Amino acid sequence: MACCISAFITPLLSTMMNLSLVGIGEDFSVGSHDLAYVNTAFLLSSVVFMVPFARYGDTHGKRRTSILGISVILVACILASVAPSFWFLVACRAVMGAGAAAITCSSMSMIVDVFPIGSRGSAIGAQTTCVYSGLAIGPAVGGFLNDLFGWHSLFLLIVPLAVASIALFWRFPFEIAPDRGGGVDVPASALYGSAILLTMVGVMNMPSPYAFAVLPVGLVLIVLFAVSQSRSTAPILNVRLFRNRVFSASCLAAFLSYAASYSVSFFMPLYLQHMGQLSSTEAGIMMLVQPAMQVLLTPVAGRMSDRIRDKRLLPTLGMVLVGIGVSMIATYGTEPSLALVASTLVVIGVGHSLFSAPNTSVIMSSVDGSHTGDASAMAGVMRQTGMMVSMGVSMLLISVVMGSADNIVPETYGSFMDVMTGTALLCLAMCAVGAVASAMRGGPGASEGKG
Repeated sequence: MACCISAFITPLLSTMMNLSLVGIGEDFSVGSHDLAYVNTAFLLSSVVFMVPFARYGDTHGKRRTSILGISVILVACILASVAPSFWFLVACRAVMGAGAAAITCSSMSMIVDVFPIGSRGSAIGAQTTCVYSGLAIGPAVGGFLNDLFGWHSLFLLIVPLAVASIALFWRFPFEIAPDRGGGVDVPASALYGSAILLTMVGVMNMPSPYAFAVLPVGLVLIVLFAVSQSRSTAPILNVRLFRNRVFSASCLAAFLSYAASYSVSFFMPLYLQHMGQLSSTEAGIMMLVQPAMQVLLTPVAGRMSDRIRDKRLLPTLGMVLVGIGVSMIATYGTEPSLALVASTLVVIGVGHSLFSAPNTSVIMSSVDGSHTGDASAMAGVMRQTGMMVSMGVSMLLISVVMGSADNIVPETYGSFMDVMTGTALLCLAMCAVGAVASAMRGGPGASEGKG
């Protein structure tokens, strides 16, 4: 229960701000470019702190790490609710991202440590359902509270949830620390954080000149980090896990799944509001279709993954369905068919349901018990970096074709559709690679016996 509530909080924090950005911009007199930092700061911070917190959980206790992460979010939300300036709000969002990283890397790992492999898929399915529930109600609840009380109230919504999760974690009588007495390598953590930060800043700001400068530096630092960790006797991230074909292929599939589909949540509201002439509330209701399918079907997929011997089947089928869903976007015209949009979201939602929990279960079961923290952190990093790469590709195409997402007017509808079509085709290619990676990761039982 504690892990599920905390898993619900993290995506809720990520999505509940989407329909409040206009109000924030009006209150602080900032434009759409700066407003992007409200969500970007959260995502970047969560990726940067994911690996160091995973190591901290292994050495100081995963239960303690979860409590620390939720407490950080609790304090940051209270401060954000009374933010005196825009950049203070952005700083609070970055702090929330750090807290979310602590939750993400420890709660999934604790579930794997507590539940035996025969029921692990069901437990992961329940936790993943809470993630999708947060994604599903985030925009709707955020829009409702924003209209009723203002954007400040969104952060106060998190307070009782955080308190409940902390209370439940305190009641859990055990601490799990597979490397108790070890330490966190601060220089390695700084190298990792710098590498991720520079790489993601470069990807998300293409084709700006400074993006071309920082991206190569970030990629070089990633290589240096990987080399240093492979030689370290106490790595903060055990990169040797990637020698396991099941683990590496499953992580690649997870990355490509989110990279291929996350941009849908960016483009679809713009498409529905501009070309479909829907209000923000109506567009938000339409966008509930995909996460609603995921909430309904993910627990079923989790239970099915426990019973199916060949663990490749469900994730591969799920990736194929996501590919079909994103390819449907390439058929859209400037006069939307709401039935086609709903069908697209249903197919993508079913695909993610079949993919996410079973694939995560394979990732976590492909490593031994002493490395579940590393595996949990890497699963989180794959998800968050996939989301950011998806947004980076989307913004790159917008910049090249349209110049800005602020000039979506009837005269530019054709160009916007070209961007959507191009993004959909790139996402389809990523789904194809992800499906191949999922299918080729190993035969029946390949991921068993190590969890």
